[in-house]
Amino acid sequence: MSPFELVFALFGLLLGLAIAEVLGGFARALRLRRSAKAVRIGWLTPLLGLFVILDLTSFWVVAYEARDQLRANYLTLIVVSAIVGTYYLAASLIFPDDPGEWPDFDDHYDRQNRFVILGLLGANLGSAAGQIALEIVSPTPDAAMGSDAQIAVDGLTGLTVLALLIALIFVKGRKANAAILVLLVAILFGSSVVELMV
Repeated sequence: MSPFELVFALFGLLLGLAIAEVLGGFARALRLRRSAKAVRIGWLTPLLGLFVILDLTSFWVVAYEARDQLRANYLTLIVVSAIVGTYYLAASLIFPDDPGEWPDFDDHYDRQNRFVILGLLGANLGSAAGQIALEIVSPTPDAAMGSDAQIAVDGLTGLTVLALLIALIFVKGRKANAAILVLLVAILFGSSVVELMV
């Protein structure tokens, strides 16, 4: 087993659980929507769930791209556990555990969104700090770094996502929250398309 395989086994397990948590929330919401109980799912909770799945997926790609830099040691496993564990905790708060207790999911979003956003912000900052630390300790060879355009797209995407997450902490209105979430989803989709072209 290579060092990357050891680290990625833990990483994949925790990240997979986080994605399953969000998908399970979507499934519970859909089941409840089809039941006799009246429930309003709204847009905020599903948009947040979609953004988290995209953010988790982008984090998975970042980890894979760092495969040659990762070392299998206790510190690496602790850092990976902290970052991915934060993602899992945030993902577990997106949808209500008992959707029947929340006739309007937007009310649940209003109560939980700051915890989720702070978790995502922490995980993204931890990921950025980890990438910087890896470049200091074990720099990527120039040939493997990618084009300047790709590096610029990745950097701009990361900074924009962080800025919008910070904005989501302070924005109060539901329409403004929905607009920022749509923008976050569009940015992650858009950056993945741009990466294919550069």
